[in-house]
Amino acid sequence: MHSINAPALLATMPGFIQFFVKGGFFMFVLVALSIFSLAVILQRAQVIKMDKALPPDVIGALQSFRSSSSVEDLHKLLLSEPSPLSRVLLSVLQHREWPRAEILEAVQTRARHEISRLESGLVFLEITTGISPLLGLLGTLSGLVGIFGNIGNHGDPQLVANGISEALNCTIIGLGVAVPNLIAYNYFTRRVEVVSIELESLTTDLMAKLSIGRR
Repeated sequence: MHSINAPALLATMPGFIQFFVKGGFFMFVLVALSIFSLAVILQRAQVIKMDKALPPDVIGALQSFRSSSSVEDLHKLLLSEPSPLSRVLLSVLQHREWPRAEILEAVQTRARHEISRLESGLVFLEITTGISPLLGLLGTLSGLVGIFGNIGNHGDPQLVANGISEALNCTIIGLGVAVPNLIAYNYFTRRVEVVSIELESLTTDLMAKLSIGRR
């Protein structure tokens, strides 16, 4: 049996695979983080949609709703259009006979719950944004340690080159993972803020039209 020559095997790999393999252990950690981050970004992009969180049909029905309008019709529409906005407005309708202070407390609790659901997963993007450059730095230091150790022992140019490659590759990937995660985190956070403001505004509008607190 012929022994496997690792450098020769590596040389037969495509360039982009060599780029990751030479990065060492920390490179694989960064690749795993990038895959999970992409999954979170795609999932949050589907959940934090303005027309999904704030359905136009519900907003239109609320705008056309008057004090003399049928509450039952609005109630049925909200049930048929499940969304954060619908669930908050349903909380208003379900507790409309309560005192205003208690209605506000119930609605605020419901709204916080909906906002928390929208923000679910964003903490992972925030953490990944912070640790990816650090993991890249660890990969860099690992490569430099290998370089200095090799120079002190043998001075093999090939091992020195591998250490430099590991250092540079990890640094590039670490920043490459952090930057898009930072952009996605800020973008989704801003979307959630807009939804939160709209929820408050539309809820206040419905309470005013129901004359809650003025009876």
